[in-house]
This record gives sequence, C-alpha cells and structure tokens, in this order.
Amino acid sequence: MMMRAAWVWGLMLAVGLGATVSPVQADDPFAALKIARVAPGTAAAAFDLQSMDGRSVQLAELKGKVVVVNFWATWCGPCKDEMPAFERLRQKLDPERFALLTITTDLQRDGIKHFLANLNVQLPVLFDEHQDVSQAYLVRALPTTVVIDGQGALVGRAVGPREWDAPNAVLALQGLMP
Repeated sequence: MMMRAAWVWGLMLAVGLGATVSPVQADDPFAALKIARVAPGTAAAAFDLQSMDGRSVQLAELKGKVVVVNFWATWCGPCKDEMPAFERLRQKLDPERFALLTITTDLQRDGIKHFLANLNVQLPVLFDEHQDVSQAYLVRALPTTVVIDGQGALVGRAVGPREWDAPNAVLALQGLMP
C-alpha cells in the first residue's frame, strides 16, 4: 500500500512539474533510436528491488551514473531479440559511469536463468513482484526502456525493441556521461 501511495505521489508530482514526453528533434542524439524525450528535470521514480542473487538494488545507489532500465519478460519475443544488444552495450560502456538494469515481473527464477543462458547474456535482473516499479514508470507494453542521467532525471523512454549497441546509441549514452 505504501508503494502505491508513493507511486501516486510521484505521478502527481510529475504531472505537477509538467512531465511530458515530447517527440525527438532531428539534432537530438537519441533521434535515430526513436527515443521520446522527457521534460527536463523529471525525476526518475526511486526503487529498491531484489536482484537474481538476492541483493537489494536501489536506484539512488547509482547516482552519478547514466542508467538504462529495461522492463521485459521471458514470454516477450521483442524482449528476447534485444537482450543480446543490451549485453554488448553493457560491455562497451564504462561501468564507473554507466549501469544497465533489467526489471521483470516474471517470478520463475530458474526459467529466467535458463532464458538468459540460452541467449548467452549475463544481465542484471531485478524482480518487480508487485509491479509497483512498472506502474511508477508507466510501463504499458514490453519491452519498455528508460534512460536516466547521472543526476537521477529521466532523459527518455522507448517502447519496443531498439539496437542499443548501435554506434549512435553508444554515442548518445556517452554524451550523457560526465
């Protein structure tokens, strides 16, 4: 119940601050990825989720890094298609300045381990068991990916698969890094 109240408060705050998603402009480095920009200064919703190995992962711990958060599921074909690109992206960027997180509402940990092993990826998986974080980020379709800058502000949002390891994507993310 407390998470739901926090989500509602966050949504009211975002609406009150004029948080909107705007179309990308041609000179925007995210234009080629068709990532919708979010109103500048829109704070990313805080979260504290359990990882596959049982650790607690908090978004606040990643302040100072550019964070890409991907919402996915094992039953989602497009999610499966983009997972290898996320693995390659993770390997290309400096872990001191970049973090990639994947969030799922799937609860079958053995199935998820098998899914990732079949794709030959070792991505960090967080569990959104009650879908509070998915709701806070307005996830309505999978995959949905959000980009968060080093100050904890939302930069953009993409619904559907993208080539996250493409040179333009890597350059766009590096451009957000200090």
